[in-house]
Amino acid sequence: MTSRTRVPRAVAAAAATALLVAARSSTAGEADPSAAPAGGGEPIELSYLHRLPDGEGMTPVAEIVDRWNAEHPNIQVTATKFDGAAPDMILKLETDVGAGNAPCLAQLGYAEIPQLFVKGLLEDVAEEAAAYESEFSAGAYSLVTVGDATVGLPQDTGPLVYFYNEAEFERLGIAVPETLEDLAAASETAAADGAFVTSFTPDEALNWLSAQSAAAGDEWFGAGEGGWSVDIEGEGSERVAAFWQDRIDNDETLVTERWGEGFTQALNDGSLIGHVGAAWEAGFMLDSLDGTDAEGQWRVAQLPDFGAGATTGADGGSGVAVMAGCEHPVEAMEFNAWFNTQIDDLASQGLVVAANGTPATSDKMLRQFGGQDVLEELATASGNMNPDFVYAPGFASLTVMSETAAGVADGSATVADVFGNAQTSAVSTLQDLGLPVAE
Repeated sequence: MTSRTRVPRAVAAAAATALLVAARSSTAGEADPSAAPAGGGEPIELSYLHRLPDGEGMTPVAEIVDRWNAEHPNIQVTATKFDGAAPDMILKLETDVGAGNAPCLAQLGYAEIPQLFVKGLLEDVAEEAAAYESEFSAGAYSLVTVGDATVGLPQDTGPLVYFYNEAEFERLGIAVPETLEDLAAASETAAADGAFVTSFTPDEALNWLSAQSAAAGDEWFGAGEGGWSVDIEGEGSERVAAFWQDRIDNDETLVTERWGEGFTQALNDGSLIGHVGAAWEAGFMLDSLDGTDAEGQWRVAQLPDFGAGATTGADGGSGVAVMAGCEHPVEAMEFNAWFNTQIDDLASQGLVVAANGTPATSDKMLRQFGGQDVLEELATASGNMNPDFVYAPGFASLTVMSETAAGVADGSATVADVFGNAQTSAVSTLQDLGLPVAE
């Protein structure tokens, strides 16, 4: 059986991929992944490195992969769980690529992908990916692209949605907000009663605020002949900044770290009755309310209109990329597409799947959200992600956003400063990576 091989190439100075430092392209003919090995040869062996939780009650990754292997005797996959932190996995992959023993496939956060590609660690499999593009939400698919290159397929998403306590909203006469103006009005009503329908979370600023800008219709990064464009202070970001600054100035939002004790305490004491959060939070956000009077009171809705209609942005999520040096990219992508469309299995891992379709909502979610079909609502949000909002190399290192947001919390900075500092930092980061930035 033949397969394509890949070799590094310098990206030409034309179109979007002219800006990428170490793209890869195919050099041989097509393979037929379903064909038997020629002359009764050995099956193709692929490896997949992931960091899915594999927790209690979840369908184990090994079990999913075993099903593939039983159905595809000519393409055998070995899955390995990486138990360390995500940055440690990136370091391992970089070392393994350099040593020539990297896995063919690896799970990567969307924000990590652009920088790994320009460093030459990922393959451009745009041709193979095109056959599977329609099976995934457009917003998620865009996040495994870098310029004109596509490095794999999306696995899960983190669209922003709106969580709210239905019982408390009804008590206060607040309707589920459909626009940013509605959310502002609800904030005022709730604050007068000593409650908050939102929380401003500085430690989540990077992904949380960028996702809101995406929901408002902005596009922060683009790749063209003149270099990477950076436009973090667009009209959408201005709208987002003004909304949160007003809420903070008027004491109409809970200002607390998302992953600190203050958030959970406010949830438990009933002072926090609404939250703009990532869809994946639905899997655990309400755990502390189990067995209390508030159990079953919360619901999830689409993000209010931030100015671009029924649009949301990605706060987290990951894709499965083809690593540089993979000898069988066609077969790797066949498995990639199959694995990431096993939506019920992946949903059991706590993922908001990127593939089209709606997994069954778990008994736990049904109980915590009062019988609501939560995953159906989250699937709608996944389909509403802004497909034009993509990341640039170095995005994941824009820690200045959270640092500045901490200043917003203590009054030493404004929300607008978060976006302004991110603009400056993003430009310098791209330049430090040796990438051209358009004027």
